Parts: sequence; structure tokens; C-alpha cells
Amino acid sequence: SSRWFLKRGVIMIYRAINGLIRHAIEADLITNDDIFVVRNQLMDILKLTDWNDKEPLTGNIEELLEPLIDYAVKAGIIEDTAVQRDLFDTRVMGVFTPMPREVNATFQRKYSASPSAATEWYYTFSKSLNYVRAERIAKDLKWTYESEYGTLDITINRSKPEKDPRDIAAAKLQKKSAYPQCHLCVENMGFAGHQAHPARQNLRPVKLNINSQDWFMQYSPYGYYNEHCIVFNKQHIPMTINAQVFNKLFDFVEQFPHYFIGSNADLIFGRNNTSMGIVWLCLGSTFLCPAPLYLKKNKENDE
Repeated sequence: SSRWFLKRGVIMIYRAINGLIRHAIEADLITNDDIFVVRNQLMDILKLTDWNDKEPLTGNIEELLEPLIDYAVKAGIIEDTAVQRDLFDTRVMGVFTPMPREVNATFQRKYSASPSAATEWYYTFSKSLNYVRAERIAKDLKWTYESEYGTLDITINRSKPEKDPRDIAAAKLQKKSAYPQCHLCVENMGFAGHQAHPARQNLRPVKLNINSQDWFMQYSPYGYYNEHCIVFNKQHIPMTINAQVFNKLFDFVEQFPHYFIGSNADLIFGRNNTSMGIVWLCLGSTFLCPAPLYLKKNKENDE
């Protein structure tokens, strides 16, 4: 019964909370000084009024979050749909997420050692917060085909959850809002999300200066490539392909020579301006991934 599950589930919740706290400490997201504050915030989210210290649960980030999500479903805190579960686990991880000033300071400190040290830290940080959903990405199917033009990579993205019919129906009832302006705008960082917009409490884009303008970089939650990232302008402006685009592209690879970069076309696709097509294009978003193999192959060809 639900009552039996909740009684048994509370014990597991104590273990899962302690497991998450230990994960966060080991990932340098929090320190021992933060334990009581973090615990109390998680208890509030889960509507717990008592605490019983239990042995920390072990496992990857998804295995630590799953008992909390299941408990929230059984306790009536959320509905058992894909969107509601993702909104909830993101809210939980938001408790462990540092403020932007701290993330930017660490990124710049790492960058002063080397650009690759900065991106390596930031990617690990994003996985630790479950913004990059590494366990889901690992489920993607991938093949390679040796063609006469080189190695062709073929992938099937299985990590992005399918829409539940109940979520689709709820999204239609969601009150329309122009905030955030799109799924990539800078105001997404820390946003709680709703049925029609993903939660982003654990998102912390890092600041960049591209061609003397304020830009940001973040990793994709469901990357198609290794360390698949997005670079976007601080201003919500239409993308235009002109000479300045190439200045921005070259400026980026000069700052991050271990990455390669590509740009969207300045085309609107989809049936209307609210489609995902315009969402990705309106900010001049750019897609990235590490290029050591690409550079190695080209170096061999040059030789």
C-alpha cells in the first residue's frame, strides 16, 4: 500500500539525502559547513518534518535521485510523469548549485592554468549537478562507418525523454509566458521551469568575451557529441550570417584551441516563430565539441 511504501520510503529517503550530500561534498559542490542548510532545504522540498540519520546510499547521481523522485510521487508532491520527475530532480539539484559568481571565478581560475583545464572542470561540474545527464547520454546508440570520405558517425539520441501524453495535455493548459524569452536565453539560469519549459535551477553558464561582446557557454544536457556545448549571446537578438560571425568563430577557437566550432544558418524553420527552430537560431547559438582527433587527422594529412 502507499502508506507502507511511505513508511519504508522515508528510511530510504534519509539514506538518499545523505548519499546526495556525500556526492556533493566529494564533487566540491558544498563543504561540511553546508550540510545542515542543504539537508533542511531538501527536507522542505520533500515535506519531511523529522530526521533520522542513516547510512548514505551509494550509486551514480540518477540512482541517488530516483528514491527521492519515487517518494515525491507516492507522497503526492508530484505526478508520475516524465516532465514532473525532471522538474523535481532539477529542483533538488538546485540546492547544491553554487551561485554564478562562484562558478565564473572558478572557471577563470582554471582557465589561467589552461583552457582545457577550465572546460574539463566545467564539464565535470555540469555532470556532478546532473545538468549534463551523463547516465542518460550513455544510453545513446552510436556506430561508425568507414566511407571513402572518412569516418561517418551515426547516432540515435535515446537520452532525451519522450513526451508523456499527460504532460502534453498539461502543457496546453500552461499559462503563456514570454519569460524566459527562449530556451537558451541567459535568464534561464536558476529558472524553476513548468510544464512547457524545462527547469534550470542547476544551470550555470560561464561568461565569455567574444569579439568584445558578452557571451555565455553551457553544455548540452543531452549532448550529441563529446562535451557538446552551446555558446550564446547575452542579448536576445536575431542571428545574421555576416563577416562578424567569422570573427566570433575565430575568436572562440583562439580562446579554446582544443575545441572546434560551427554556426547555425540564419534561417527560420518550423511553422511559426515559437518553434524550437527559432529558439536555437535567435541567439546565434553555436555548437561545439572537442577536436583532438579531428586536429590529429588534419595534421597527418598536412604532413
